[in-house]
Amino acid sequence: METTEKIVEAYVRYVKDCATIPNIKCPGPGQQEIDLLAVNLSTLERYHVETSVSISGGFSKLTNKPFSEEALKQRVQQPAQRRTLGFFVRKKFEASEVIEMLAKYGFKPGEYKKAIVTWGWADDVPKAATQHGIELWDFRKIVVEIANVSQDKRSYYTDDTMRTIQLFAKSFLEEK
Repeated sequence: METTEKIVEAYVRYVKDCATIPNIKCPGPGQQEIDLLAVNLSTLERYHVETSVSISGGFSKLTNKPFSEEALKQRVQQPAQRRTLGFFVRKKFEASEVIEMLAKYGFKPGEYKKAIVTWGWADDVPKAATQHGIELWDFRKIVVEIANVSQDKRSYYTDDTMRTIQLFAKSFLEEK
C-alpha cells in the first residue's frame, strides 16, 4: 500500500469513524484493484475510495480532459491519462471486475459513495464528477484534518500513520 493510501485509510478510520478494507484485488485480466472500501458502523454509510496523489507540477491536478484507452496503452501518455476523471470513471469505478468485487462486499450500485482523493483538480472537474456521483477529496485538506483531530487528543495511536501525523502536528505547534 502506498503512503498516500495509508494516510487516506487513517483519515477514513479515525476522522470518519469507519471500518476499512484496503487494496482489494479484483478478478480478471485487467489487474484491477480497489484502493479502499469503508463502512461507518454507526450510520452504515459506505465508501469506495480511490487515491491518486501526485505533486509533480504537470500532473498534480485531476483533469477533465478526454480519456482514451489507446492513449493509456502508450507509455508516454499514461501519466496524463491516469490523471483524468474519465480514467477513474471507466477504470476504477465502472469496470465490470470492480463492480463484481464490490457486490461481493455488499456494495450495491447507488447505495455507496464514490470518492477520488487527489492533490487538487481543474475548475471543470467538480461539476463533471458530481454528474458521475463522485465526491472529490483534497489530500492536503485530509492531512490537515487528521493533524487537527490528532493534536487535540491525548490518545496514543498505535497506527504508525496516525502517530506520525500526530507527532508532526504537535511538534509543528510547539515550534510556532
